Amino acid sequence: MSKNSKSKNNSEGKRDFLIISTYTMAGIGAAAVAWPLIDQMNPAADTLALASTEVDLSSLEEGQAITVTWRGKPVFVRHRTPEEIKLAKEVSLDDMRHPETDEERAPNEKFIVLVGVCTHLGCVPLGQKSGDVKGEYGGWFCPCHGSHYDHSGRIRKGPAPTNLAIPSYEFLSDNLIKIG
Repeated sequence: MSKNSKSKNNSEGKRDFLIISTYTMAGIGAAAVAWPLIDQMNPAADTLALASTEVDLSSLEEGQAITVTWRGKPVFVRHRTPEEIKLAKEVSLDDMRHPETDEERAPNEKFIVLVGVCTHLGCVPLGQKSGDVKGEYGGWFCPCHGSHYDHSGRIRKGPAPTNLAIPSYEFLSDNLIKIG
């Protein structure tokens, strides 16, 4: 083997090493730039904290209602009276614009849990406080455009196209629910 061929093989090996090293460093650099861009798309910690909330219902007496915030929206929780439950169950689905039975909307008949945002234009209906106007059907009333909801949060009169939404929730115990 001559000195020239040894030198040629040696410089080809150095060249291959430099090319591979350059591509490796470029890949590492691209990953270092891309990682913060991808990571910033994850939800913020305050958003994750709002993903679910637990509500203690033990202090809520029959006929009382509370409003909690979940994902930046008001959620209405009402401990319904036997009369409210009876009225909600007696309604004919033929009279409904968006027919749903009370059993579908309130698995635990004593409590109704609803997203408190009118389905017409996103207003917050009245009916949570004892002195509020509750509309013709005794549930909630949106004064902005006149939507009336019954004891199950079903639209009965006015421009709202659908019932008040029901958030995903579960009973963790008799008096504790987890929304979200």
